[in-house]
Amino acid sequence: MDKFRQFMKASRASIILVMLIPVALGALGAFVWNDVFHIGLFILTLIGSAVAHLFSNMINDLWDYKNGADTAVEEEVDAITSHSGFLTNGTWSLRTFTVVTWSLFGIALLSGIILSLYSGWWALILGLLGGMIAYFYVAPPLRLGYRGKGFSEVAIFLSFGLLPVMGAYYVQTSHMDIRALLLSLPIGLLTTLILFNHHFLHWRLDRQAGKNTLIVVWGESKALRFSRLLLLLAAISLVVCMFGGALPYYAIIAFLTFIPLYRVYGRLKEQNPSQAYLPLMGNSVKTTLRFGMVLIVIMIIQGFI
Repeated sequence: MDKFRQFMKASRASIILVMLIPVALGALGAFVWNDVFHIGLFILTLIGSAVAHLFSNMINDLWDYKNGADTAVEEEVDAITSHSGFLTNGTWSLRTFTVVTWSLFGIALLSGIILSLYSGWWALILGLLGGMIAYFYVAPPLRLGYRGKGFSEVAIFLSFGLLPVMGAYYVQTSHMDIRALLLSLPIGLLTTLILFNHHFLHWRLDRQAGKNTLIVVWGESKALRFSRLLLLLAAISLVVCMFGGALPYYAIIAFLTFIPLYRVYGRLKEQNPSQAYLPLMGNSVKTTLRFGMVLIVIMIIQGFI
């Protein structure tokens, strides 16, 4: 049990729902729009996506450690660490961390291969694309998360929005649908907002480590305006989903989940200490999870109507 708890902490499994919710939405799209739902394929998709997400978390920590970003966090007073700390404090050796990380990738790859045999090779292609984005988010030569210019935000939107929603839908139906694309927009934007707001916690350290997030490039004031814009775009995309036939009209109730996060913005100044961003980060996660769960319930209801 102690080793299991260590693994859960090292892989940051506590936030696994940010990946499982988009997968569930994509599969429910097949149920609502096509009256198709294969429970076995759905479970395997959940497993593969969950393991891929844990791989993404650990490979991120692994390369941040190698690049010195996580080490800098330990040395800075006004910073809030978000990595597991297993490498910086020596809980796991670099070799152990690396073996576990790539074992997760192997399980995810095997899941993708099995799904592709049943549903078509696009299932594997979409999964591999997500894996490549996860790896090159921090790994050379691309290091998308270090380049700024919105590369990291686009990568997260694809990895936690478009790819899991459309991939899960494809696994169920073996074809694509514009409605799956529309459905990926609001949940993808909200998950992107989690990542974006997460960078506020240690953007000064990112700057020291050469990690040029948009917050580093723009500064706090402009980045906060963009953060609010992401929330607005998520709201607009929900309306687009309703008009595009991806969601029923009563999905408008999901707007209620945005209110607590919207209020947090009003308490922030143009420049803030790291601690001031904890409520923003916490409410970003809560809003995304609540929003996703509301959509799941709505789609289940719609599927049985």
